[in-house]
Amino acid sequence: MRVATSLVLGNKASPTLVAEAVSNAMLKADITVASSVLLLLTSEFADDPQPAITAAAKAANCTQIFGCSATGIFTEEDWVLDSPAAAVMVFGGDVSIQTAKHYQPDQVLLTISAPNAINSTWLNDGNARYGGISGDAVGQGPFSVWQNAKGGNTGKVDAHIVGVKLATKASHGFKMLTKPKQIQQTNDFDIALLDNKSPLIALQKAWKSYSKSNTPIPLHLMMAFYADSAEAINHGEFNQTNLISIDEDTGSITLAQPLNVGHFLSWGLRDQIVAEADLVLTTQQLTQELGSVPAFGLLFSCLGRGPFYDGIDHDLKVIAQLLPNMPLLGFYGNGEIANIAGKNQLLPYSAVLSLFAEDSGS
Repeated sequence: MRVATSLVLGNKASPTLVAEAVSNAMLKADITVASSVLLLLTSEFADDPQPAITAAAKAANCTQIFGCSATGIFTEEDWVLDSPAAAVMVFGGDVSIQTAKHYQPDQVLLTISAPNAINSTWLNDGNARYGGISGDAVGQGPFSVWQNAKGGNTGKVDAHIVGVKLATKASHGFKMLTKPKQIQQTNDFDIALLDNKSPLIALQKAWKSYSKSNTPIPLHLMMAFYADSAEAINHGEFNQTNLISIDEDTGSITLAQPLNVGHFLSWGLRDQIVAEADLVLTTQQLTQELGSVPAFGLLFSCLGRGPFYDGIDHDLKVIAQLLPNMPLLGFYGNGEIANIAGKNQLLPYSAVLSLFAEDSGS
């Protein structure tokens, strides 16, 4: 299998920079013609990505160029933010990326989307998906998505990688603070009664027990996990949403999306140590599922993870330690896509890792 990556930085967003990245990766892969290229560019390219895409196609001698622009991009060797850069993964031989034209239930799709192109009908059209959302933390910055060496009007990529077997999973990295409790009363986006009690009192008690202090609840780190049953949450088969505000007078909590009476809910906390440990477990599980050493990987990580904790991308560090020298490509986005319990979900603050190995039966 001939797959390799390259990351090149420059002083400005130029096609030359992109061509250099593709040429470097092809040299590593020992190929002169690529079957396809996954091209990721920083946001400096977003307003007019076509010259860069064309440069990649010429350097690779192919038109199967897929990818997007993003706030930050990375390979197994390094990551880049706030500087013009191109990260590429080139494919040769029998491995390639192909546009998904005819949907098949057993076809797991590589999915890249702009924030304004997402809709629930497309997200759950019968195909399992993995991928990420390009753009900045609030989905308002410059972004662009392309396939077949052209910027697309649809704002999304639906593709599949042929010639490989795939194992993919989302790593959340949250610490559960409370056991699942059933919602008894809601008011639009507000949770008014949880287990027949004030949801705020339960959250305050859980936070005080965890922090062992009287410091205010860090709402920006808090998450709500919900599902149709307590068992689903306990098994990791849950949906997630953010906390927006608390009302100390009524004891209610406002979430980023409305939930239904009857749902079960747990409060949780984003935690760097837990996130790192969970990604270790996820990487080990995916490697075991493949049944062989992964040949390459794709990682779609939230802008709120990686180097945004303390200036070190612990996700990349974990994967490099467990799978040294494995080609890896990815970007930091404002949403991750994974199939959980048979349903595609748009996740916050997660990392979706996909590992690939040669498919002897292909």
